[in-house]
Amino acid sequence: MGCAAVTVSSRLENLVTWDSDWAGLRVAVTGIGVSGFAAADTLIELGARVVVVDAATSDTAKASADTLKIVGAADVLLGEEAVTRIPRIDGELPELIVTSPGWRPDQALLAAAARAHIPVWGDVELAWRVRRREGRKTADWLAITGTNGKTTTVGLTESMLRAAGLKAIAVGNVGTPILDALRDPVEYDVLAVELSSFQLHWAESLSPVASVCLNVAEDHVDWHGSYDSYLADKAKVYEGTQKACIYNAEQFETERMVENADVVEGCRAIGFTTNTPAISMLGVVENLLVDRAFIEERRDSAAELAALSDLGALAPRHMVANALAAAGLVRAYGVDPSAVRQGIRDYVPGDHRIQPVARHNGVLWINDSKATNPHAAAASLAAFSKVVWIAGGLSKGVTYDDLVREQAHRLKAVVLIGADSASLAEALRRHAPDVPVIAAASGDTEEVQSAATESATDTGSTLPGEQVMALAVAAAARHAESGDTVLMAPAAASMDQFSSYAHRGNAFIEAVRGLVEGQAKTGEE
Repeated sequence: MGCAAVTVSSRLENLVTWDSDWAGLRVAVTGIGVSGFAAADTLIELGARVVVVDAATSDTAKASADTLKIVGAADVLLGEEAVTRIPRIDGELPELIVTSPGWRPDQALLAAAARAHIPVWGDVELAWRVRRREGRKTADWLAITGTNGKTTTVGLTESMLRAAGLKAIAVGNVGTPILDALRDPVEYDVLAVELSSFQLHWAESLSPVASVCLNVAEDHVDWHGSYDSYLADKAKVYEGTQKACIYNAEQFETERMVENADVVEGCRAIGFTTNTPAISMLGVVENLLVDRAFIEERRDSAAELAALSDLGALAPRHMVANALAAAGLVRAYGVDPSAVRQGIRDYVPGDHRIQPVARHNGVLWINDSKATNPHAAAASLAAFSKVVWIAGGLSKGVTYDDLVREQAHRLKAVVLIGADSASLAEALRRHAPDVPVIAAASGDTEEVQSAATESATDTGSTLPGEQVMALAVAAAARHAESGDTVLMAPAAASMDQFSSYAHRGNAFIEAVRGLVEGQAKTGEE
């Protein structure tokens, strides 16, 4: 490494506050979406020389580019060609690249940056480095990751903190960029930070007050290259934790992550379980959420935090786990048990997460479009006893054998959506051979279990997503009887037939409403 590279490295090491010397730093920002725009806007405000690149050429991307140019970006390059090589800034290579979380490490520009020894940060790393600013309160961070349940847990954490009278906001992968919160006129006491495996991959310096990995299961293998690499990135949430690493006592992988983490001396390992808790754990005793970790008398007693009924009428096991994880984080931060209970009561679950849509003719219709992988779908299925399951979509490189094998006894019928649900159909053929399978998108409502793979592969029709979902709901209705649950928990991503999981969930809601209204008009039972 030459002298120039050493100088650049030294400069970057000293960029640890908002007030550090960012002026003139040459930075390429990859991505002009929510995270990329926030990173570019922040860096421009700091005085860096910023070039933004993105393959997108949509009207939205062009509008964002125009805005960034107005506020001082050196350039914004859009189109496929722009992301194939490292951009020049004032005729020279960048000193730093700040990437949006969705960009894979093997993407051409990022791979070229690695070969050129140009450091790459994510927006979360940048946010951590600029969190301290002279004349402003520095917010503490509570960090949350996991394959499933992140958004629910970060929302519960925010609600509990606010119930305690603290200025708190949920940020990160939940939707609000951390950098936007740091520049907000409100001076927050604490940030509840949702971190995806992508964001953690590009983060190195974080040191949250408390952290949790809720659970891990096979997901995003296509992005990370292997499940082991995915786990390694998830484990980074615990690095540098100051007071408490909260882990899932029912999943040994998360406990092992804590054991291997390099944390601040004195940091405690605190487990959570949906069963009776041991010492230094949170758990459930006689329908109560309790704390045996953050009380003096933890050897022979527990502090009551909330009742299961505080979580609402529909509180499946994974929702209880999420509440306990959030409680562990805020208790580590010093929040009283009364605020934990009030925070749970105040929390309003987001749409598309085990969302009851209708109960008609004794059939319960549930929208869990947020269940974008097998682990999440398994948690949803486990909450019900007899299910007509609507599933399928982009698999992201995962397998479905364990899911189907463990949940087959609950399945009354399966309606397949998705452009290519062959792998799910094959798992159903192997592990649930007696369960009827319907390929909805082809319009074929006949049972196709005997030729599941061929029928499911055929579902990649050009029908609009709304029409696909209407066919799926109609097929599910034909198989559902009083006492059954129709559960739309796809176990896959949505972008093959829908613009997002929210689009998919809304299509389900509208289809169910249309079905119920139609049956009501005709008096159909």
